[in-house]
Amino acid sequence: MNTDTIFALSSGAGRAGVAVIRLSGPMAGATLCALLGRDTLPKARHAVYAPIRDPKTDERLDDAVAIYFAGPASFTGEDVVELHVHGGRAVIDGVLECLAVQPGLRIAEPGEYTRRAFENGKMDLTAAEGIADLIDCETAAQRRQAVRQMAGELGALYEDWRARLMKALAYIEADIDFPDEDLPGGIVPVVRGDLASVYAEIGKHLADNRRGERLREGFQIVILGAPNAGKSSLLNRLAQRDAAIVSEIAGTTRDMIEVHLDLGGFPVTMVDTAGLRESRDVIESEGVRRATARAEDADLRLVVVDRNDWPDIDAEAARLIDGNTILLVNKVDGADGTGSLCDDVPTLWSGTSAAGMALELPVLPISAMTGQGVESLLQLLETRVKEGLDFAGPVPLTRLRHRKALEGASDHLDRGLQTDIAELAAEDVRLAVREIGKITGRVDVEDLLDIIFGDFCIGK
Repeated sequence: MNTDTIFALSSGAGRAGVAVIRLSGPMAGATLCALLGRDTLPKARHAVYAPIRDPKTDERLDDAVAIYFAGPASFTGEDVVELHVHGGRAVIDGVLECLAVQPGLRIAEPGEYTRRAFENGKMDLTAAEGIADLIDCETAAQRRQAVRQMAGELGALYEDWRARLMKALAYIEADIDFPDEDLPGGIVPVVRGDLASVYAEIGKHLADNRRGERLREGFQIVILGAPNAGKSSLLNRLAQRDAAIVSEIAGTTRDMIEVHLDLGGFPVTMVDTAGLRESRDVIESEGVRRATARAEDADLRLVVVDRNDWPDIDAEAARLIDGNTILLVNKVDGADGTGSLCDDVPTLWSGTSAAGMALELPVLPISAMTGQGVESLLQLLETRVKEGLDFAGPVPLTRLRHRKALEGASDHLDRGLQTDIAELAAEDVRLAVREIGKITGRVDVEDLLDIIFGDFCIGK
């Protein structure tokens, strides 16, 4: 039970028309009465426009809109007060300084409002994480996923699995505790169908190609190629700004340069890498090593080939080619300055991956310098990103924490399904229930709370 009252600026810092300062806890109502200079609280959930004054000095701090939310019908489940003040820095500082000296009040820690909401049963951990994602989202697709999670879709899915496993566990434990009432052959074969159904659903949920996690973090596209193929120029063209230094000197790009884009509402991280070649330069060699490692983990690779080198592909880049690769033949605007696209570049490339798999990859002629062909590239990228991240149906996995817990639950269920011994099956089902409970917060997860809510901003 929290006995202290917390306060913080809950809107963005900086100059604004309106700023929101939130209080939560047992002293919230009394503090509001002191600021308004009245003995009774305003009606709950009704906005009151009035001057707010420092209770000690009677200095008028601002004219504000105040709203009182009586617990438990509030965001945190406690008494909550919102002060909507003018968004000037001096006004905000004045109100916060006044609150800091009021008895029983202290500044909120990061994520403390949402943590209190969780602890007071207003939401589960997945919904709390959805709020954090909603605050951090940068694209429409991220917003849609965060809203669904915040609304409880993910938590409801996990709670359904948990409830079904609890029911099966109850039957198994009843069979153990009351053997005289046992069915012929034991209860385990009877509930095996229910356990197998949950096991299959968890497996399908896990086999999502990490779409939810990738949507949170951004679709990773790495640009590869030999030095001076035009990788940095392409990055600048896609970013519509000079994000990377462009030079005719080979090896100019030594480290990875990232640009964050919004393609069709989906988040994309575009990465320019060092030219792939052997070098005696220690720094450039390290850049090549990092480029290779980043490319191996990428969702999509853009291999840039100079038109003068086509159809020869740099050996280091060729080693990284697989089905998630697009070949780009750059500098097709022509040395004569006519700007005509070359007609000797095929639309498809047939070859073999380093793993020996036959491949047929799209080939696009482009000019990173003039922008020719780049619009077609963007359309293709948008299609690939949407295919990789768009997810119809139940809200997908969004965090590695969820995945690890569900993998653990799946392992326990797999083992439980292999035995007819009730005691062993019960223990495996119990462990599976616990793993799912870790995700929603239905078990003792105190060690997880500081990590989860520590990523929130102060005021939320």
